[in-house]
Amino acid sequence: MMLSALMLCIAFIASGVAQAAPNAQEILAKSDAVRNPDKPFSLTVTLVEYRNARQTGGNTLTVYSKADAAGGQFRSLIRFVAPARDMNKLMLKNGNDLWFFDPSSKASIRLSPQQRLLGQAANGDVVTVNLARDYKAALSGEESVQDGDRQQRMSHKLLLTGVSSDVTYHRVEMWIDVANARPVKARFFTESGQLLKTAYYRRYQMHLGTERPTEAVIIDGLDPNWVTVMRYSDYAYREIPEAWLQRDYLPRFRPE
Repeated sequence: MMLSALMLCIAFIASGVAQAAPNAQEILAKSDAVRNPDKPFSLTVTLVEYRNARQTGGNTLTVYSKADAAGGQFRSLIRFVAPARDMNKLMLKNGNDLWFFDPSSKASIRLSPQQRLLGQAANGDVVTVNLARDYKAALSGEESVQDGDRQQRMSHKLLLTGVSSDVTYHRVEMWIDVANARPVKARFFTESGQLLKTAYYRRYQMHLGTERPTEAVIIDGLDPNWVTVMRYSDYAYREIPEAWLQRDYLPRFRPE
């Protein structure tokens, strides 16, 4: 009788531990919520490229994003603001399709999310993405990792694998702060396993009700002196007409 009670107690404790174990997909979804507002919104993305600590290029973009009611993944319209030669060029992400529109030629062409936009920033980096929709997450463990400000953060380490061939990166390692689900660091790999780049998410500020990263520092996987900084500002909730998110509307789009 006593043995049976002991076995029952052990089983109960083991069950409780199993239930308490963090779920990798839920951790990733919580991190998505830190990065992305929960309603249609716009923001400004400024990209600056550095080589050997010297600025070599830059872009400024306005991003309009809205989650798809059916799948939950974001659809985004991106307008180029600067430099002047690129002003009013557009990119549209609708589902897994990514299109580029040049008003001078009136032509729209399909793009790859993996194609570089500037420096280490790919086209897929500037559109709003719910990673939990595009990647299957596995929990590798917890470890202390240095963040972009050289502070140690106890983090969940997640291994992300793309659920389809058209995601921006085939495989990602991501560290998410145990205390608050903030993304701390990520490493992006090719299908063959080569490290493409490492990103640090930092300078958290309050925007639309949540402290969100306002800067991502992206370092090339082969040349650590090749760095691209993405800065996020001007967050605002706003209505985004469905027409803006259709390819055939791109020639008629006019910024408000």
